[in-house]
Amino acid sequence: MQLNELTIKQARELLDKGDINPRELTDAFLSQIEQLDDKVKAFVTVTPDKARAQADTETPGPLSGIPLGIKDNMCTNGVRTTCSSKMLENFVPPYESTATAKLWDAGAVLLGKLNMDEFAMGSSTEHSAYFRTCNPWDLERVTGGSSGGSAAAVASGLSMAALGSDTGGSIRQPAAFCGIVGLKPTYGRVSRYGLVAFASSLDQIGPLTKTVEDSAIILNAICGHDPQDSTSASIETPDFTKGIGKDIKGLKIGVPKEYFVEGMSQEVETSVREAIRQLGTLGAEIIEVSLPHTEYAVPVYYIIAPSEASSNLARYDGVKYGFRAEGANDLMEMYKKSRSEGFGPEVKRRIMLGTYALSSGYYDAYYLKAQQVRTLIKQDFDEVFKTVDVIASPTTPETAFLAGEKTNDPVSMYLSDIFTISANLAGNPGISLPCGFTKDDLPVGLQLTGKHFDEATILQVAHAYEQSTGWHTRRPAL
Repeated sequence: MQLNELTIKQARELLDKGDINPRELTDAFLSQIEQLDDKVKAFVTVTPDKARAQADTETPGPLSGIPLGIKDNMCTNGVRTTCSSKMLENFVPPYESTATAKLWDAGAVLLGKLNMDEFAMGSSTEHSAYFRTCNPWDLERVTGGSSGGSAAAVASGLSMAALGSDTGGSIRQPAAFCGIVGLKPTYGRVSRYGLVAFASSLDQIGPLTKTVEDSAIILNAICGHDPQDSTSASIETPDFTKGIGKDIKGLKIGVPKEYFVEGMSQEVETSVREAIRQLGTLGAEIIEVSLPHTEYAVPVYYIIAPSEASSNLARYDGVKYGFRAEGANDLMEMYKKSRSEGFGPEVKRRIMLGTYALSSGYYDAYYLKAQQVRTLIKQDFDEVFKTVDVIASPTTPETAFLAGEKTNDPVSMYLSDIFTISANLAGNPGISLPCGFTKDDLPVGLQLTGKHFDEATILQVAHAYEQSTGWHTRRPAL
């Protein structure tokens, strides 16, 4: 096995035995990036000098010597953080995000920063200001988004694992499209300090990995209360690897009828239903459940998320930091030119949507109403979790679509997050893992959603399923 094909668990064992050293491992990934990233286009910035320096330092910890990539919306001290936007093209943060600081404290090595949809707004990584990231299973197809660079880097062996952020499915949907594992923790489980904000009540940082166990290892490193983040939950953090390997006999798994909708891909439905049957074979009890307000999730999300985005992105005015347009004659003109030249079309669309929803006369009709329906969606989950331990569903209604196929149809693009958005609105944890392939050899994702702060159970169920099938061992032939 090539070094870049190792999982974190396998690499840890070899490093501990002294069979390989951190520098060898890091060089294997840097070499892979050099060879393949021209095809995949996962990295916005590669940091070979920093990676080798961290590898040579060998900080002791559970991730000592493990090379990782970071989505380019997490601040990394001294390393360019662009959010894949012209607005932050030359921004070098003077501080470190809490999640990444915890990784370096655990001994991890930074390979570089990964491409994304601009300011995390998109479902295909076609909205990057720099370039489109290509799906390693078929370079003509999208990776999903907005953490498309993170998913593609892990799937193609350019990074052992990566961090992404998930506002409406932005970890789970690209994980499904690229045939890897993507975990969105409970809102508040991982600090958002240093994560460039898109929609503050929805954003959550999480891992993208080759296996479920690797996700548990990364989650152990990054979670925990952070006094610098007022939304960080002051709650005990268990060892998430403890449930790995436990059987799932007697666990109740709910299957929501609203998640198998007309118009979804037949191959996706077949693979996911087969995966749910497999969970039954492993001893879980399968129960049909109902989440009646599911149909409102997409419209609710596309009022709340743009509203919060329009507020969060108001700080990019060309004054304090970021892009400033040339040739303005006065302050108002500088604001207008800087924002119109600095933001891409999808970001502008969402700022306009959000500004409209928050404007006088529309706030009650749109934003307030959306928040009320959000509460109903959360109550649906609370009700179902009184009778089941985990909810199983497809991650996406279809597999990776062709580049350009939906760029001129934003509503069709927005609907690709139809099964992932609800967990963000309700704050629940969710994981996507591979559960099959189509006849065109494109990965299909199974989504497992859990109770608040019960990542341990979804990891346990996901690992049991993963180990009973071979889907997670398949890699794209680049």
